[in-house]
Amino acid sequence: MADDKTKRGGADRKLIALTERYEVAYWSKKFKVTPAKLKYAVKKVGHSASKVEAYIKLQKHRAADKTRIALGEAYEVRYWSKKFKITPARLKAAVAAAGHSSRKVEAYLVAQKAAKKKTAKKTAKKKTSASRKKAA
Repeated sequence: MADDKTKRGGADRKLIALTERYEVAYWSKKFKVTPAKLKYAVKKVGHSASKVEAYIKLQKHRAADKTRIALGEAYEVRYWSKKFKITPARLKAAVAAAGHSSRKVEAYLVAQKAAKKKTAKKTAKKKTSASRKKAA
């Protein structure tokens, strides 16, 4: 059991008891989360306070950096590659050119796509005018 009131040692302090209101209030305040988020974290990783703290920190980090692309994290490379519909290698090149801001990378990719379309139109015009000259 997570909260045995007869035990006051370190092992009991390291566990979060969701059945006790005062513990939920204490841990919620300590981790600066709502009781609902605390309960969800405990269900995800278990009653260990250190595991719950690590999980909450990771979730806060992910929430805070939604607009930044961290190429060091594989899950972020997969996410942004899928979101922009490009390969991971192309994403890395775009981040190198535009910076880590997802907005700047998106603008860079849109500009690249527009430039590519312009080039394709020019090439198509040249081919049609060349074929007209041969026909004449």
